[in-house]
Amino acid sequence: MEKHPQQVALITGANKGLGLEIARQLGQQGLTVVLGARQGKAAAPAAALRAEGLDAHDVELDVTSAQDIATLPTFFETQFGRLDVLVNNAGVQLDNGPDVSPDTLRQTYEANVIGPYAITQALLPLLRQAPAGRIVNQSSILGSLTAISQGQGGSWATPGYTSSKAALNMLTVVLAQHLADTPIKVNAAHPGWVKTDLGGDNAPLDVAEGAQTAVRLALLPADGPTGGYFHDTERLPW
Repeated sequence: MEKHPQQVALITGANKGLGLEIARQLGQQGLTVVLGARQGKAAAPAAALRAEGLDAHDVELDVTSAQDIATLPTFFETQFGRLDVLVNNAGVQLDNGPDVSPDTLRQTYEANVIGPYAITQALLPLLRQAPAGRIVNQSSILGSLTAISQGQGGSWATPGYTSSKAALNMLTVVLAQHLADTPIKVNAAHPGWVKTDLGGDNAPLDVAEGAQTAVRLALLPADGPTGGYFHDTERLPW
């Protein structure tokens, strides 16, 4: 099919919170946005964005489902003929203390590490065709070995979540190196402490503020960084 005339972005875990707001802000910048979420949960949020005048679509995507991931390349090729931006936003925090069972650790890694990796690999051929492909991995300061070793994580430093975000950070660096000779830029984002289901009501940032780092990295110019770890414009320590 003929390529869609404007840039197309997939945002995973986009039915609410940061994912939905990232989709909204990218849509406001003129991109066509595709909201991915489990069990059809993205359909209503996508319709709400369309009511705001944005070009929004939805796709059923459980990031732990090999079957859902396998359908993505054909979906984007058929519907739009392109994919320019991938925001791996979906993630879970299943452990809330110093101990985590092997099963919980496994579930955490399936959602936070293996899912983003598999989605990226599946869509990489389309992103390679984009004039300026961008991959953003939604990480956390809790994935920083430096921050955690300095005691900055506090009670939030649980084994499963923190180690999964550190692993996602490493995948970011490795992929950026592998794609260094292409126009694609790959970066990790720390949204800050945001008022979401995960961050809670005491968080200092609202969702619109928390989305800004991922949006900035999704729209980087040709001379922008790759293989970095950022909050807003600040480069964070690994």
